[in-house]
Amino acid sequence: MKLVIYLIFFQMLFPLLSSAQSAPYNVVFDITSKDSADQKAVVRWLKAISESNSSAQLEVVLYGQSLDMITQGKSTVASDVTGLLENKNVSFKVCEIALKHHNLRKEQLLAGVQTVPDGIYEIITKQGNGWGYIKVSH
Repeated sequence: MKLVIYLIFFQMLFPLLSSAQSAPYNVVFDITSKDSADQKAVVRWLKAISESNSSAQLEVVLYGQSLDMITQGKSTVASDVTGLLENKNVSFKVCEIALKHHNLRKEQLLAGVQTVPDGIYEIITKQGNGWGYIKVSH
C-alpha cells in the first residue's frame, strides 16, 4: 500500500518538476554603477548563464553612472561586451535620457549596443512580460 502511495505521489510531482525546468530563462539586468567591479560582475553572469543555457534571453539596461561600460574609449570591459553581443540572445540597451544627461551620442557607444527611450520603462516592461530582474551591485 505504501508503495502505491509513493508511486502516485511521484507521478503527481514529476510534471511539476519538469515544467519548472522548461520555463523560459529571461533576465533583465539593471546597472547604474560606474564601479568596474559591478560591470565585471554582470559580464561574468552573462557569460556563465549563456554557457549553461544557450536559449536564455539576457538584457542589460544601462543608465545613471554606468555609461562608461559601453562607451568607446572608456569601457574597461569593451572586448567582453563586444563578444557577448555576438550572441543573438544577449543585448545591451542604454537609456536615451541618460545619454542626453551625460552629453553622449549614439555614435560613441560600442558597436551593437542599442538605445531605448527610457531605461526604467524598459525594465518594468520586461518584468511585466515575466522576465526576472537583477539589480547589479555589490
